[in-house]
Amino acid sequence: MITPMPQVRRLLHMSLFRTLGRRKNARLLLCLEVFVQQCPPFRLAWATLMLLTMSACAHSDQGHGLAHHGSMPHRFENADAWAKKFEDPARDAWQKPEDVIAALALPQEAKVADLGSATGYFAVRLARAVPKGRVYGVDIELDMTRYLNERAQREGLGNLTAILGEPADPKLPEPVDLVLVVNTYHHIQERTAYFRQLLGSLNPSGRVAIIDFRKGQPMGPPEKHRLTPEQVREELDAAGYSLAEDIRFLPNQYFLIFARRPGGQGPVERPSGEP
Repeated sequence: MITPMPQVRRLLHMSLFRTLGRRKNARLLLCLEVFVQQCPPFRLAWATLMLLTMSACAHSDQGHGLAHHGSMPHRFENADAWAKKFEDPARDAWQKPEDVIAALALPQEAKVADLGSATGYFAVRLARAVPKGRVYGVDIELDMTRYLNERAQREGLGNLTAILGEPADPKLPEPVDLVLVVNTYHHIQERTAYFRQLLGSLNPSGRVAIIDFRKGQPMGPPEKHRLTPEQVREELDAAGYSLAEDIRFLPNQYFLIFARRPGGQGPVERPSGEP
C-alpha cells in the first residue's frame, strides 16, 4: 500500500484542483480521497493518477497549454492588460508595421481580414490604409473583440469591425482580398484544413500573408513551437496555395505571401442573414 507523505499529497491535491476546477470539483476530490483510504487496493492507482495529473499541470503552467498537431494553443484573456504589451511603441522598431502594410500594396477599397487581431495593432493601421474598404479583426477571445470594437469606435474607424471567430473557422461575413496572419500561425490547430477552408472566404485574386517568428531569434514563442518558412510553405501548398512573395526586411520574422493556386475553391455563398 502506498500513502503519499502529507507534503506530497498537498502538492498533488493542488495540481488536481487546477485540473478539475478549484471549487466546482473540490467535493468530488474529497469523496474520492475518502473512498481510496477505505479501499487499500485503490491507493496505488490513486497515487499514480495524481502524479500523472501533476505532470500534466506542470506542462500547462509553462503558459502555452497542450500542443496539438504542432500548434501552440494559448489564451489571451484580459485585453486591457495585453494591450500594454501588444501596443508597446517599442514594438514598431522590429515589427515595422508601416513597411509591412506598404509591402501589401492594398488598394483603398480593399477588404482585409486580420486573423488573431487581438487589440488591433495591425487592424487599426489596416483600416486607415483602406479608407474606402473594410477590415475585419478576427479573434477567438471575446474580450479581444470587445476591446477592438470599442477602440474602432473611439478612433473613428467605421470601416473596422471585430469578429468573434472559432478555432476552426474565422467566421468572415464576406469574401476578402487579403488575410493577414501576424504572430498567430503557430497557434492555429489543424492548419492545413483551416487554410483549405479559408479559400472559401477569399476573392478569386485573394492573398494570404503570414508573418511569424523565425527559429533562433531572441523574441517570440518557445523554440519548439516555432515553424520554419519551409514548413509553412509545405502546409499552405497542401491547402491549395502557391507562394507568391518571400519578403525579407523583418529582422526576427519571415513574411510570406501566398496566392490561391489556379483551380482552387471559390468564395462560399452564405445564405441570407447567416453571419
